[in-house]
Amino acid sequence: MESNLFTKMAADQYENIFFCYHQPSGLKAVIVIHSTVLGPAGGGVRMFPYRSEEAAIEDALRLARAMTFKFAAAGLNVGGGKTVIIGDPKTEKSEALFRVLGKFINRLGGLYYAGEDVGTTPEDMSYLAMETPYVANPPEGSLAPLTAFGVLCGMKACARELFGSAELEGRTVAVQGCGSVGQALIELLSREGARLIVADVDEAKVKKAAERYGARPVAPDAIFSEEVDIFSPCALGGVLNEKTVPALRCKIVAGSANNQLAENRNGDLLYQRGILYAPDFVINAGGAIYGVTRCINGETDLERIKQRVAGIGQAITEIINISKKENIPTYQAAERFAGKRLETARLVRGLL
Repeated sequence: MESNLFTKMAADQYENIFFCYHQPSGLKAVIVIHSTVLGPAGGGVRMFPYRSEEAAIEDALRLARAMTFKFAAAGLNVGGGKTVIIGDPKTEKSEALFRVLGKFINRLGGLYYAGEDVGTTPEDMSYLAMETPYVANPPEGSLAPLTAFGVLCGMKACARELFGSAELEGRTVAVQGCGSVGQALIELLSREGARLIVADVDEAKVKKAAERYGARPVAPDAIFSEEVDIFSPCALGGVLNEKTVPALRCKIVAGSANNQLAENRNGDLLYQRGILYAPDFVINAGGAIYGVTRCINGETDLERIKQRVAGIGQAITEIINISKKENIPTYQAAERFAGKRLETARLVRGLL
């Protein structure tokens, strides 16, 4: 991977990779800036016990690129970036670690704005903010509720396309992953009257969803083959792969996880099977839209921000229409949808 890193950067138009190391605090982090064509890069700080440094770099690269397309599809003048910290968020966090990371981010002078992501919390972001103003976390706290709301809007757009109605009452939804976004989505779906099936490696979270919302728990490996209307992956990425896609018994895949397709050919397989896939970087953009609009663009009217997040539903509808018109899978349609805006920005800036 190391020998091909510059080739990878050139092929997918990455701008910068920064390696951050601080022995006293234990910080080992990678900051990737994919694009600043639309504006300063934004993206969350993820903390995960990666199996290797190469795996961490690869994850940061994929996630940063996805953020570029996420913001472009959302119509925001923000580019894509990402930070990954190599470490176990349950045992290796400290105030010092995040404050040192904040110092590294501050050196970039506004090139990149950080936010909450998998393995990090609003408290962690508050430590970053002690050392840098470039933190896009709202004062209200977690971004999970707005991410979940955006997923719900995208689900409804998919339901309208396949079932003729956006109503989810009586529809069966399998939610894989009961973390902060998964729990928020389960609550919203419960209010909509959906029948819920849930799974997570954390049994306590599954129990909570079952007791509070009447969801039916299943084993993590069993949720893929449940016969449902909608399968909603809300855990880590790569969940749609050669093993799981053939097992799916759903009509729609719509969830909050990043990088859901292990490889693009899995998106092709979903298309061939007639399963409508809501591209992850579009449907899961709610929290990012909220954080960026609130903290970078200075919008304080929360209702207006929520209306912007609701626009995810319209974006999904437009992507479905491109998919139908051009006879291509929705993941390809989504990249074309976002790519047009990036091409326009490059043209305006004289980069084409």
